[in-house]
Amino acid sequence: MSNYKVEPYIPDEDYDNPAMVTDFYEFTMANCLFLHGFKDKRLVFDMFFRKNPGGSGYSISCGQRKLTRFLLNYHFNEQDIQWLRTKGMSEEFCDYLRDYRWKGDMYALREGCVCYPNVQMVRIECDMVGAILIETYLLQTMNFHSLIATKATKITGLGTTQSRKVMEFGTRRAQGESAGNDGAYAAILGGCVGTANCLAEMRFGSDVKACGTVAHSFIEFFPNEFEAFKAFADTYPDSVSLLLDTYSIFGSGLPNLIKLDDYLIEKYPNDPSKRVKSARIDSGDLARGSKRLRKALDAVGKDYIQIVASNGLDEQKMLAMEVYEGAKINTYGVGENLITSASDPVFGGVYKLVAIRNEDGSYTPKMKCSDTAAKAIIPGKKMAWRVYDADGKGQADIIAMDDEVIEAGKPIQVMNLNPEATERCVTLTPVKVEKLLIPYIVNGELVAELPTVAEKKAYVAYQLENQVWESELRPEYPHEHYVDMTMTVAQCRGQMYEKFHASLEKHSEI
Repeated sequence: MSNYKVEPYIPDEDYDNPAMVTDFYEFTMANCLFLHGFKDKRLVFDMFFRKNPGGSGYSISCGQRKLTRFLLNYHFNEQDIQWLRTKGMSEEFCDYLRDYRWKGDMYALREGCVCYPNVQMVRIECDMVGAILIETYLLQTMNFHSLIATKATKITGLGTTQSRKVMEFGTRRAQGESAGNDGAYAAILGGCVGTANCLAEMRFGSDVKACGTVAHSFIEFFPNEFEAFKAFADTYPDSVSLLLDTYSIFGSGLPNLIKLDDYLIEKYPNDPSKRVKSARIDSGDLARGSKRLRKALDAVGKDYIQIVASNGLDEQKMLAMEVYEGAKINTYGVGENLITSASDPVFGGVYKLVAIRNEDGSYTPKMKCSDTAAKAIIPGKKMAWRVYDADGKGQADIIAMDDEVIEAGKPIQVMNLNPEATERCVTLTPVKVEKLLIPYIVNGELVAELPTVAEKKAYVAYQLENQVWESELRPEYPHEHYVDMTMTVAQCRGQMYEKFHASLEKHSEI
């Protein structure tokens, strides 16, 4: 390690290179291994999670698009190099990073794929430096996107008898700008019909549609409520949506809404598109208020006016209003409980070393052992498969070694990952099989076609409506999806665990 003069680093609040979204220990590890001659060693890491958020029966894998773009543009700038020198990184390592580009392989689930605990969401195979330094950004991206997409499917009720139209209104309560933008994107994939976030539509296109009307301050600005309503309608006659609870929903909001709609009928008698489209309530008893409002509007012949409700909503509140109270709500606006996934704000994805590639092309499996075999990492370079039953439903996910092939119509013996399963070893004969991990990047080059937002949104909905057992969609006590290992994977894991713990026991006796 050579000596060099370290120039002081001057902080820059405007600087932003995503490659530096890195926990410092990743640099210390990479620098150490680099100096010991391992820069070209190829490592295999799996990203997976251990439990579904919020007690759900499934999760939605999301974030692959952003992660792919990050890896294709991965680089370090002179500013990064200067700072790393001040943190004790070697001159040789810093010189290497100056020209570094990410040349690894990224295999992952399709974005929007329904996924389950312990099954890989992403598999990375790369040189040591590129495999280690991307951990934080990969986890941050996949964890957050998957968390919000999963929560959105719950709130929109995708695949259930309680499906509903939901607009994402959480930008102002999101934990920062990127969370607001990425959360809006993920919420759309999870079934939302629009977002309040303007930048999200500018970034991702009209499928992430920005929508909204007015706030209470707009109503308060005018001398009276009707003048506010009229000003808005004269400006936007084709999209009139009125907020009724600035003063009183039924004391003034409803009478002024009816008066305004009559005004539009008189002004545009031959154009039925220029009418009040919806009435929004944002306070009070939403279920009771919606029923009373629906009855009043229908009584005066305005059944075409829809009702929008917002105010601290989540899937449990909406379900209770619909099932137990018969709420008459056409569309919901959901904010903080969606954009923060308030009921369970952490998606616990982890990134673990599972194999090292040898010079002859073979792989040496690696694993983090725990005190119990059930919690030990699943070692080896692996592939995830989904097997389907005769009804087209996902029967189980199977974790296999990468060179193993699972075929439809052929029996395969597997071991259930759940140590409490009644039958640990079972034989399955799948009707249909699907290889779950697809190549996104190979040798640093994009090889996958990245679907549109609309295509990914449709993919999420299709799976929940057609390929997932209804019992997995239950909001409480859902069926636990079967996740199995091939016997080859199970034996590798068991042998490594026994070997490691036998060594520990031997040392404890000394």
